[in-house]
Formats: sequence, structure tokens, C-alpha cells
Amino acid sequence: MSATERSHHGPVHQPDVVEAAGYPPGRGVAKRAYDPRLSNEDLDPLPEQTWSTYNIFAFWMSDVHSVGGYVTAGALFALGLTSWQVFVALIVGIVIVQVFCNLVAKPSQVAAVPYPVISRASFGVLGANIPAIIRGLIAVAWYGVQTFLAAGSLTIVILKLFPGLTEYATDAWSFAGLSLVGYVSFAILWVTQALVFWRGMDAIRRFIDFCGPAVYVAMIVLCGYMLVRADFDISFSLSDRDLTTGQQVTAMLGAIALVVSYFSGPMLNFGDFSRYGRSFEAVKRGNFLGLPVNFVVFSLLVVLTASATIPVFGELITDPVHTVQAIDTYTAVLLGGLTFVVATVGINIVANFISPAFDFSNVAPQKISWRMGGMIAAVGSVLLTPWNWYSNDEAIFWTLGILGALIGPLFGILIADYYLVRHQQVDVDELYTLEPDGEYYYRKGYNPAAVAAVAVAGVLSVLSVVVPKLSGHLTWLPDYSWFLGCGLGLVAYLVAARVTDVAGHAARNRAALAQAPAEV
Repeated sequence: MSATERSHHGPVHQPDVVEAAGYPPGRGVAKRAYDPRLSNEDLDPLPEQTWSTYNIFAFWMSDVHSVGGYVTAGALFALGLTSWQVFVALIVGIVIVQVFCNLVAKPSQVAAVPYPVISRASFGVLGANIPAIIRGLIAVAWYGVQTFLAAGSLTIVILKLFPGLTEYATDAWSFAGLSLVGYVSFAILWVTQALVFWRGMDAIRRFIDFCGPAVYVAMIVLCGYMLVRADFDISFSLSDRDLTTGQQVTAMLGAIALVVSYFSGPMLNFGDFSRYGRSFEAVKRGNFLGLPVNFVVFSLLVVLTASATIPVFGELITDPVHTVQAIDTYTAVLLGGLTFVVATVGINIVANFISPAFDFSNVAPQKISWRMGGMIAAVGSVLLTPWNWYSNDEAIFWTLGILGALIGPLFGILIADYYLVRHQQVDVDELYTLEPDGEYYYRKGYNPAAVAAVAVAGVLSVLSVVVPKLSGHLTWLPDYSWFLGCGLGLVAYLVAARVTDVAGHAARNRAALAQAPAEV
């Protein structure tokens, strides 16, 4: 049964997080009953897909309009680029992200299933846990980091409101690397995010519908204020480095790669959101408005605001929280700080909470619900104590750098399997069976072609990050690890799929079972 032919009936599950997800359980008609080891209300195909173009657009606004996104964009100035070159690099990078997101969106939207489930087609019904766990671990680490960054903004607001607490934000009142006020800020945001998530996907949709526009208003006000303070006398040549034409081109290519890498996580598991789209056309329109169109305005605000910090404060400030803090007025710190807290919470839930929720649930559907998967990520993020290792470049490199290098191969394998091997055909019901003759059972539930491809491409991708780090040579190569991993994963999978005849696995399994002697 293809994704376009399925109807929705089938096994009835015990109520768990159906209400939390905001949708009834997916009850697809199966050729055989869905195996409980692969199925629960959150992972099954949705009977109703209700997200509009605006919901996808708002999703990207929440994902783009964050302190992390602002700082990443501002960091491009450090490459020695002028403002217009930074702007061009941002736009080119985001157009690439849009194209890739459309590719990832289609299989999940058509099948109405999240990323780890659609990955069963390429990795096997059990092998899909490989990409799910990799992506989930990255999300857990970043969830802690983003919560810590948002806590920093909240701390600024708290100290502005209650200056008497300043003493408790010092090292004298610190424990395990974080001050007492820092712990309070972190705890407030940790609980707030958990409550939003606990109320389910519909509450999350409403939250991100609010976050994106709210941050836009704050950024526009901040930009306008800075331009007025600078008397609109700003320079777009913010670098004191005199680059040759070749160096400028190289720096811009590196900047473009940085933009794509920044969005590589949400891009990989975008199917977790596109599955809710009313149609693929609605998702594509949302991606167009939320990425290139939205990013043009966002990039202009970043470039203009950063440019204005030089005449106003005498130095380039690329962190909006520090910009608001430098203004040092009660209203600016309060409204600006709270807005950027909301922005970071929005992207954290979107990019780093929902992903591990589905990923960890996919590992043991009957034991780990969508809710529990998200809470595992939340608890794990605290145990990592991000305030200790986020300030350590070595720790960031060896954790997020290496794990991040594996996202490219996972992306390449998904695209190669769906578009080039299966020609956009997915049998949805077969994603939920562990029968040996199942379409995606392969060998004991694992697709050898995908496992081999992710091993080969993953090793080379990781080496492209590690070798320059250890040797000091080819220092530009890590910037392109995602592209390298994606290309290698795609090619390696196509070669392995041809050698092992991936498309014919199910037929061979059925033939082998037919020839096997019957059990007495």
C-alpha cells in the first residue's frame, strides 16, 4: 500500500500522549497488524494533517529568530567580509537550506510520519534507530546549550529588576560552575519549556506561531533605535582585514557552508514537522516564506544593527543580548531580554526537544512515549551541565563537532533512497512490520547498504573535522564537513544499494521463506 493509497484504521492503542500531541492516533490500514515494537500513537501515520503555510512559516521564524542565529550571522563579520558580502552569503546559504528542506519534507508529508519512521525505509525497521540516536544525542546537547544561553538573558533581566541579587550571581555563590542566580534562571526556563512541551504539539504550534512575530517586533525596534542613535551614519565595511579577491570568495564560500551547517539539525528531521502539513505545496510555500523571504529581512536587521553598534558603542557587538545590555535602560533590558528569552525557548523546543522526543520513542515505542522521549532529552541536557563545557572550545569540538559531522551522511542516505532508489514510492504499512518478508526488513531489520554507507561516509566526514584539528593543516575543510558527508553518504548508498539490490530485498526474503521447509 503506497503512501497515497492508504486509509486510516487499524490497531487501537491505549490512550497515552494522543491528547498531548493534539491529534488522534494514526490508524493506518496495515497489510498485517502493526508490530507494537514499531508502533505507538505518536509514530503512527496521522489521520489528519492540519498545518497551514503560516504554521510552517512560523516554525521557521522561531528557528531563525534566535540569539544563536543572530550570533552566527554576526560571526561572519569575523571572516573579514563586508556587510554586503555577509548579506549575500546568508541569503545563498538559506536558499540551499530551503532546497534541502523541501527534499526532506516530501516523504514525511506524504506518508504523515516523523523522521525516524521514514528512515526505516532506508535503514531498515530496526536500523532506523542508528540515525535516530545520533540525531537525538545532538539535540540533547544543543538543548542544554540553548537553555543555558536563554538563562543568561533571563539573568540579565532578573538583575535589572532586582539589583540586590547581584551578589548571588558572583563566583562566591557558585556551585559546579554556575552561580545561584544562574541556577534559578536555568531552572525557570527548563520548567517552562517542559510545560510547553508537555501540553503537546498543538500547544507547541500555538507557541511558535507567537514567538516568531514577537521577536521580529523586538528586532525591528532594536534596529530602529540603534540607527537613530547612530544618526543613520553607519559603515558597511566592518572588517579591518584587507582580503584579496580570492580570499573574499573563499571566505564567502565558508560563510555559506556555515549557514547550511547551522541549520543541518532541523533540516535533517524537518519531517517531524512537515508530516503535519495539509499538503506538500503548503509546506513548500511555508519554506519559501520562512527561509529566503524571512531570512532576507532577518539578515538586513542583523547587518544594520551590528553595523550601528560601532558608532554607538565604539565596538562591533554581534550578540543582541549584549547590545540590549549595553543600552542599559530599564525598558530596553527588560523587554529586549525577555524577548530573546522567548526566542531561544522557541527554537529550543522546535529544534532540540521535538526531535529527540520522536527519536527516543522510536527506539522502544511501547516503553518510551513522545512525552517520555522529550523528558529524557530534558533531563540529559541538565546532566551534561552545559554551563561547564559550552565555554570550552575543545569540549564543543569533540562532542558537537564530531556528532555534527554525521548529520551529512544521514541526510545523503535519506535523499538517495527516497528519490533515486525508490523513486518517491513508500509503502507506509510496511514501515511498521517486523515480518521477515517485510519490504523494509532487509537482514534482521537492518539495511546493510545504509549501515555500510553511514560507516564509510561517517568515518571520512569525521576525519575531515578531526585531521585538520589535530594537524593544523587544511583548516578550511571542517567548514564543509556537512557537504562532504552528505555527498559521500549519497554516493556510497547508491553504490551499496546497487550491489545489494536494495529494492529487491523483500522479494528475495519472500522467496527464501517460500522455499524453507515448513515447521512441523
